[in-house]
Amino acid sequence: MVKRGIGWIAVPVLLLALSAAANAQSPERPQWVGTWAASPMPALGGFTVHPFAATTLREIVHVSNGGEQIRIRFTNEFGTDPLTISDAHAALSAGGAAIKDGTDHAVTFGGAASVRIAPGAAVFSDPVALSVPALSDVAISFYLPNQVMRAETYHAFADQDNFLADGDVAGANSLPQPTTITSWYFVDGVDVPAAEGSRAIVTLGDSITDGAHSTLNANLRWPNVLANRLKQEHGMENISVLDEGIGGNRVLNETAGPSALSRLDRDVLAQDGVKYVIVLESINDIGRLAHLTAPEDDINAQELETALKQIADAAHEHGIKAYGATLTPYGGANYYSEKGEQVREAVNDWIRRSGTFDAVIDFDQITRDPQKPTWFNPAYDSGDHLHPGDEGYKAMGAGIDLKLFAK
Repeated sequence: MVKRGIGWIAVPVLLLALSAAANAQSPERPQWVGTWAASPMPALGGFTVHPFAATTLREIVHVSNGGEQIRIRFTNEFGTDPLTISDAHAALSAGGAAIKDGTDHAVTFGGAASVRIAPGAAVFSDPVALSVPALSDVAISFYLPNQVMRAETYHAFADQDNFLADGDVAGANSLPQPTTITSWYFVDGVDVPAAEGSRAIVTLGDSITDGAHSTLNANLRWPNVLANRLKQEHGMENISVLDEGIGGNRVLNETAGPSALSRLDRDVLAQDGVKYVIVLESINDIGRLAHLTAPEDDINAQELETALKQIADAAHEHGIKAYGATLTPYGGANYYSEKGEQVREAVNDWIRRSGTFDAVIDFDQITRDPQKPTWFNPAYDSGDHLHPGDEGYKAMGAGIDLKLFAK
């Protein structure tokens, strides 16, 4: 099992338990199960790097499973300098930058109020005695003191308003004069204690999994729709959904964040309680065929199929079922090409017929226009002919057979 990097507590020095350690528990009843996740990415320059000196961040995450405790995973995955986090808090969100009265809890790290995270490392907080309902919003607040921060770790597209404020106001019920940001910084996971039947589904994908063009702050991504359905299904109430989509992500090459292959260990195999992965990747590899700018962009269907098979094989080696999702139509998109469409159709045919995956989720069939199958159904199209709108995401989440997640 892949182990994450190790961060060190400022005072006292203490090695923190990592995700892989939790996965070492019985696979039937892991100690913790992931309830929310976001894929870390490097923020190396431009508008994505914020001057976080003497700043409080309040980030809102929408959990899948509920629990009587949580633990939070903080990350310095792409930092080039140590990251110090102090005065962290967790509470139930009251909407906007406010928290619900009486729900604020201090977050500690080996009993200490601050943690120093080495470059490339991630750490878990101590368990926090915050009771969180399923499908609720949790506010995670923490203070970033003055420090050198030449590169930062974030998730670019949160589709969620998050907030920052000057000074250490992490414990405030409402942040004074907050600035709104729409990315998650330095937080990439939340776990709850495993209950009877707990297990996690990881959705590995690009912007279509990340929820691009869905309504802001509404949690209408297709993984959210799937999570909502599971909570209504008897015997599946404790199955969580972890969204590991990255906008612009590719399978074979780096672009927007690390490629699907290079982040597989961290974003799928090391997640707590994971039993299933749904793979919806390749359309951004295919889109590069319309305007080739580098030799490595000239990919073919066989290369994508080989890479997708590696993902499925790695999942199987770790006892995880792998479900292949067919690529949605992209006729009319700004990077559509006839060559790319031929590759998309070939990859979809391979996903359906090769037997590589334990099952197929046919998002292509669900979302395409019956009269013009290389295009989205107009009712599901966000308008850019590449991403679904809210109704499209709803159809995708509703079209998944829940029997795939029976034990």
